Amino acid sequence: MTDPNIDRLLAKRYLLRELIGTGAMGKVYRAKDILLGGVPVAVKFLSLSIHNQRIQLQERFEREAKTCALLGQKSIHIVRVMDYGVDENSTPFYVMEYLKGKSLSDVIRLETLSLARFLSLARQISLGLQCAHQGISINGKIFPIIHRDIKPSNVVIIPNSSFAELAKILDFGIAKLLQPDGDRTSYYMGTFAYSSPEQMEGNELDNRSDIYSLGVMMFEMLTGKMPLHASTDSFGGWYKAHHSASPRSFDSVNSKLKIPSELKNLVMSCLAKAPGDRPQSVSEIIQTLVSLERQYSSLTLLEQPLNVTPAKGAIELENQSIKPVLSTEQCRQLSWPQNKPIADIIFSDSIRINNELMAALWLMLPQQEIHKRTDNRRYNQFLFLASPHPIMLWITVLYSYEHGPKWLPYYLDLKTSQGQETTQLLAEKGYYRLLLFARDSPDRASACLYLNIASAQCQLLQQWIMLSQTLVSAGNPQFSKGLLKQEFEKLKPQILTKLEARYSKKIF
Repeated sequence: MTDPNIDRLLAKRYLLRELIGTGAMGKVYRAKDILLGGVPVAVKFLSLSIHNQRIQLQERFEREAKTCALLGQKSIHIVRVMDYGVDENSTPFYVMEYLKGKSLSDVIRLETLSLARFLSLARQISLGLQCAHQGISINGKIFPIIHRDIKPSNVVIIPNSSFAELAKILDFGIAKLLQPDGDRTSYYMGTFAYSSPEQMEGNELDNRSDIYSLGVMMFEMLTGKMPLHASTDSFGGWYKAHHSASPRSFDSVNSKLKIPSELKNLVMSCLAKAPGDRPQSVSEIIQTLVSLERQYSSLTLLEQPLNVTPAKGAIELENQSIKPVLSTEQCRQLSWPQNKPIADIIFSDSIRINNELMAALWLMLPQQEIHKRTDNRRYNQFLFLASPHPIMLWITVLYSYEHGPKWLPYYLDLKTSQGQETTQLLAEKGYYRLLLFARDSPDRASACLYLNIASAQCQLLQQWIMLSQTLVSAGNPQFSKGLLKQEFEKLKPQILTKLEARYSKKIF
């Protein structure tokens, strides 16, 4: 039977093209936003009709949809809701960003997660939950958001140019939206296998219910199995399991798993029957996961090779085939700006010589350090974070076998004109200059290095500029900068491994 929604124009704007998902809460379609030139979006129709019901239900839907939209702007780990409404059949719908990736349920079913990958995904999911639990400010009032249906099928894993892969949580607030008004103690909404004991009772929930569901999901991610078994796949069977059955131990599921005891304890504490015995906030979980990442980032769960996926667009070698348009001698005529302190700092400012404008990084170092770095191999990479505030991290590395790496990170705020102009220059030119000044002779550049940017990264830079122009900042730029710093620290060993491997193989 033909789906009547295919090729349907919704709200005079969204052209529905393909059914891509179905579930208890509704259907999801891939669509095109014709007002934005065919930009792909996802439209979810909820299994709820407000026809002939009280107007308060429609108002509640609009309030919940608005809250979810704000939440998606606040965290990169929560799907962005861009529009919402009610169609001519009185069916509510969401319009979300279209995510081309894999469901976490498929990842668990088809792949074996390395410990490093598990820790990264679990931390990202936890960051999304933390953001929701901290709440959204509307008209000066904070509204905490509880998901109520955390499970692998509500997490999508997408390739990402900055973080290799990105975890995003779907369907925030929808479970609450679908609850009827009135006495909630006799009403249940969720997924049996992942629901907390208090959720099975139909009680009012807090953040600790999501923590229980997260514990179930983390156990499944680590083992491929569920921590609890129900005698029957029914409400009664799962009610009994969540209330009285003890979770299986990791060793009983697979004795060959190499899981740190601290991680086992964390998961089991999340699975405590009583909310008071679980971690009281997701922040506690994140703290443990981050600590484990630092200790075990290179280990695997099973005795097999670790498959590390590098960030897309990473530039491993400087491309020497492009001839610089500006001579080194011309660059060395530049003087250190008078409004900058004579100190070991780095900043970005474009330079123009012979009517040629290009991006440049200005760096001041001791003269001895400059001597060590002028003939180093060069590496660059760019990371981007869209939310809560668009920030780009511009990474430059100078490397020699004798002296090791010199890390030169620089952050660009892409909501500022300077940040956008610099990024545009990088994208258009495909190269930049690194100007090195000595503290004792700032009137003249001691060295001028040329660095090429891979074409794939130039395309991404253009995309990031366009995206940043449409985004609304939902947080402090320093918060985004802090998140990028964390990712940079995790990325450093991967970059260094590449540089050392290439040096040892005499590829340089």
